[in-house]
Amino acid sequence: MTIRVLIADDHGAVRAGLALILNHAEGIEVVGEAADGATAIRQTRALRPNVVLMDVRMPGVDGIAATRELAGTNACTVLVLTTFDLDEYVYAALRAGAAGFLLKSVDSARLVEAVRLVAAGEGVLAPQVTRTLINAFAAGAPPPAAEPEGMSELTEREREVLACLGEGLSNAEIAGRLFIGETTVKTHVSRVLTKLGLRSRVQAAILAKEHHSAE
Repeated sequence: MTIRVLIADDHGAVRAGLALILNHAEGIEVVGEAADGATAIRQTRALRPNVVLMDVRMPGVDGIAATRELAGTNACTVLVLTTFDLDEYVYAALRAGAAGFLLKSVDSARLVEAVRLVAAGEGVLAPQVTRTLINAFAAGAPPPAAEPEGMSELTEREREVLACLGEGLSNAEIAGRLFIGETTVKTHVSRVLTKLGLRSRVQAAILAKEHHSAE
């Protein structure tokens, strides 16, 4: 199945460069572009891409607001791509429901791999962003959010899966860790997200880290 991608960035040259890279990748097709968040939302509803590459800073509706809108409808998977790796952008994007966060300095191969991973339901974080998250949690910031009511509804296996997500493990790695099939892992991840009212596995990873560090 071809992965349909929409590129949202307010710089035309950036959109053209990203489109060139992705359209040359096997199994990926850029189906549309947007220069602002409002257009990205409209284009997503009209074109139904599998993945939206979303810039953070755009005129009008920014990438964070657009990500929150799109992630809330489960219309697509959002992969945030920006020049900024500041904490506020990382947390805002991931809490809005983004499936991943990459810096624009990412090389072509990693970009293509990231698009394929988020399209398959995995989470993606740039190494620089991962370090930012780890350092923030080590420093005790940001403060843990209140424990979701659904936490008590998780089965023992679902709690194990949540802990694995907190370690940043892929579905294949979770399957190996827990000695279960990948299809079963996907089912558990879906149930964890549903019970906790989360939009992405990355949000689940953040929650798992927050509450583990708070224990």
